[in-house]
Amino acid sequence: MRSDAARNLELVLRTGARLLAEDPSASIAAIASAASVDRRTVYRRFTSREELLAAVHRARYEAVEQAIDAARLQEAPVAVALHLYVEGIIAVNRAWPVVMRDVRADPTVAEHRNRLVKEVDAFLVRAVDEGLFRPDLPLGWINAVLPSLMLDAAEGVPDLTPARAADLVVETLLRGVGMSHPNAA
Repeated sequence: MRSDAARNLELVLRTGARLLAEDPSASIAAIASAASVDRRTVYRRFTSREELLAAVHRARYEAVEQAIDAARLQEAPVAVALHLYVEGIIAVNRAWPVVMRDVRADPTVAEHRNRLVKEVDAFLVRAVDEGLFRPDLPLGWINAVLPSLMLDAAEGVPDLTPARAADLVVETLLRGVGMSHPNAA
C-alpha cells in the first residue's frame, strides 16, 4: 500500500472510531468528510458502515497487541510491565474510542481478542505469583477491575498524559489489591 493510502486509511479508521463511538449511526460520508478524504476513497475500501466498524475493531486490537508487546509482560519486572501495559492501553483507549460491548461482540476480532486476553491473564498470574497482587483474590476480580480502571482513566482524566494516568491506575489497583506493605498502618 502506498504511504499516502496507508495514511488515509489510518485517518479514516481513527476518525471512524471517534465518530462511531459518539454516534453509532454516523454515515461513511460523514466519516470521510471529518477525515478530509473523498467519500469515494472510503467506499472503495469499505462497502458499509459495518465493514468500516469491523476494520476499526481490528485496528484497535492491533494497537492493543502492540501495547502488550511493548509492555513485555513475561520478561520485564512485573511492576514495570504492569505500568507499561496500563500506559499503553490508556493510549489505545484514547486513540481508538469504541464501544467495548460492540468490540467484544464482533466475531471478526474474537480470535485476536482471545489470544490477547490469554496473554494478559498469564501476566496477571505471574503478578500474583511474584507477590504484586494478593493471592486470596479471584483472578477474575483483577481481570474485571483493571480494564475498567484503564478505560475510566482514558476517558475521565483526558488532561493527564497516558503515563500519568497509568500512575493513577496502578496506584489505585495496588492499594486495592496489592500485597500489604510492612510500613502501612
